[in-house]
Amino acid sequence: MVSKTISNVLKGILVLVVVASLIGNCVLIWLNTRRTPKCPARQVNLGQPVVHNERSAVFADLSVEEFHQVRDYMTKIPGMSISTNPLSPPSVDYLYMIDLSLPKKLDVLNHLDTNGPKPAREATAVVFHGMNNNISEYVVGPLPNPTYHYDVTMERYGREIPLTARPVNAGEHILIIKFLQHVLKPISTLLLDSFGIDASANLPYYQNMPSGVKSGDRQTWFSLCRNEEGFFIHPVGFEILCNHQSTDNMSWLVIKVLYNGQYFDSILDLKQQYDAGTVPKIIYKAVPNYASLKPRNKPTGVGPQQFYAQGERFSIKNNHIVYLDWSFAFGLSPLRGMRVFDVRFRGERIIYELSVQEAMSVYGSVTPNLMLTKYLDGSLGIGRCAYELVRGVDCPYSATFIDTFHLLDTGVPRRLRNSICVFEHDMGRPLRRHFSEIVFNSYGGMANSALVFRTITAIGNYDYMWDFIFYQSGSVEAKVHATGYIASSFALKENFPFGHQVAENVTGNIHTHFINFKVDVDVLGVENVFQTKDMEFVNVSMPWMPERYTMIPKVVEKQLQTEQEAALRQDTKTPRYLHISSNKTNRWGHQRSYRLQVFSYTGDHLPESQAEERAMSWARYKVAITKQKDSEQSCGSLYNQHDIWNPAVDFSKYIEDNESIENQDLVAWVTTGFLHIPHAEDIPNTVTVGNGGGVLLRPHNYFDEDPSIHSADSVYLSPGSEDSCDSNRMACLAQETCSPVLEPFTYHGFKVEARGKN
Repeated sequence: MVSKTISNVLKGILVLVVVASLIGNCVLIWLNTRRTPKCPARQVNLGQPVVHNERSAVFADLSVEEFHQVRDYMTKIPGMSISTNPLSPPSVDYLYMIDLSLPKKLDVLNHLDTNGPKPAREATAVVFHGMNNNISEYVVGPLPNPTYHYDVTMERYGREIPLTARPVNAGEHILIIKFLQHVLKPISTLLLDSFGIDASANLPYYQNMPSGVKSGDRQTWFSLCRNEEGFFIHPVGFEILCNHQSTDNMSWLVIKVLYNGQYFDSILDLKQQYDAGTVPKIIYKAVPNYASLKPRNKPTGVGPQQFYAQGERFSIKNNHIVYLDWSFAFGLSPLRGMRVFDVRFRGERIIYELSVQEAMSVYGSVTPNLMLTKYLDGSLGIGRCAYELVRGVDCPYSATFIDTFHLLDTGVPRRLRNSICVFEHDMGRPLRRHFSEIVFNSYGGMANSALVFRTITAIGNYDYMWDFIFYQSGSVEAKVHATGYIASSFALKENFPFGHQVAENVTGNIHTHFINFKVDVDVLGVENVFQTKDMEFVNVSMPWMPERYTMIPKVVEKQLQTEQEAALRQDTKTPRYLHISSNKTNRWGHQRSYRLQVFSYTGDHLPESQAEERAMSWARYKVAITKQKDSEQSCGSLYNQHDIWNPAVDFSKYIEDNESIENQDLVAWVTTGFLHIPHAEDIPNTVTVGNGGGVLLRPHNYFDEDPSIHSADSVYLSPGSEDSCDSNRMACLAQETCSPVLEPFTYHGFKVEARGKN
């Protein structure tokens, strides 16, 4: 009886288990049918066949193999003994840089548009001739397998470049550190008591640029900082002026010393007065590191993310990108930074070249380092500082990342992993829209999705975020935003007119930011004109009441004829509409054109009476229009920073010859930026919000209507059709969506990756 009861209980339990299993399986099946499918991984969905232009290779950055070919060729030139070691002393001949030498524009257009021959692929090699005290630039070609080289220094600059115009390379930097450690050893007690600095350790410092007060100088003020994260905002009140002009570092000298606002003729002079108690002493006080970027609170949760519901709508092949109606070639110059070429919309070339040219800052301070500082970042290498971008922060997590390579003071090609990112971005506001309830009920609109091409360059203390944005309306925008650390000085009371105190004993110093973009616009060819449009009020009589008058705005148009007319200065009123125009007309009889719309908040430009101004003369102008010349490749040079008083490139000379700009191939040089008066909220970092500028290129009568009306992203609603997917893909989003497939997070930015043999 008992066994029978147990058997029945077991059978009951078994039945319950089977029923529960069936119910569970049914629930799982139901859940799986409801689960959103995974998004296609890296699938391109342009809705049309993707056609890449293989001829865009003429603009491609040098490959690792090409770097090695040029490097090996240069080191084997008979009669030369060229070192590739980055730690080479200034006295040797040193191969500082190898970069692409862009071919002539007409040769490229002949190749792109009329099936002409491919221009010879060549490189530029920059050699510091320490033995002869000069710098030379050589064109090396053809690539691959170079067989010739020739010196182009005189052709490009009209004179020899002195060795003192060179940037500080890695080898000289090491010698400077050793020199400072040596000369500071006698005051090691002072440094420790005043600043907590160990003179024998790696001394963090930043230096003024330019180095000196006249051409040929190489005298630099080095401002010491505490050896902590964000040392740029840890100045200690000690600066030292060194003469390192000689190629023999044993001949370097200390010229002046600044301690707590007081100048001394030598280290010994400071030590004697300090030991005698006749100098007001700085007493070291440890404070929490306000410069650290470690979160003050533990991060929790994740913010909103973007992903591609149906795959990417852009395609990248080699150095060419296709996005909906757009296509362009791209590159990253180690000196100038981000650039794109042969930019086409619906197959028509709009821009031949859009590129970053220069970033300049002028500082104000009572302390010598920043008093003399006028940074020209192109001399340091804007593109060389494009380090790895952080997924999900610097760019959306789902962005596509691209590696770049350079050989600039590295000896071998250096890989900058993930230094460019490309992504389509919903700007969060409609590109256009209208709702109507008058007469005809309807809604029409379109999300503003655009392609963003981005890099971020960390040049010393400042980080610049560079964006080229391609909109479906046919517009292109070049933008820059600044972040990173401000440059600072010790908070002396005499410094207060030059900034604000932002931390303990720290002044954030006033400075300007000027950025230059080169915009080589080709509107329906290379025969264009430059026009301006603005408004004025006119007093007109009313036709139906002739005795009554009213003031109304009227369009005022003008066509500028020469380069000097079209050099629009910062300190003058500029017409609100600036156009590069073709003589061809649209359906309505108006000249087809692209408008330059500049967004800028710059401070005043350095007065032209100052000797240093010619090296940055491009900043005189909001916009300057010049006739395109292959010899006028850039607004600055590698050498302008350290020979700022006798610049290798003076942009104002591009305008002095005052050539005609009517029916010519035109280039617009656009200057933007902002004035920065640092404040407490710049600690620890300056934020990108409000700190930037840019230029927008907009079609103006180029089309017969807004081209975005043909976009598949358009949405149209009318009464009764709200749920229809035919003209409203948003209605089907729930059925068409998917869950993203996220790549694992990786970061390699702290690794130096060289490619190839030493």
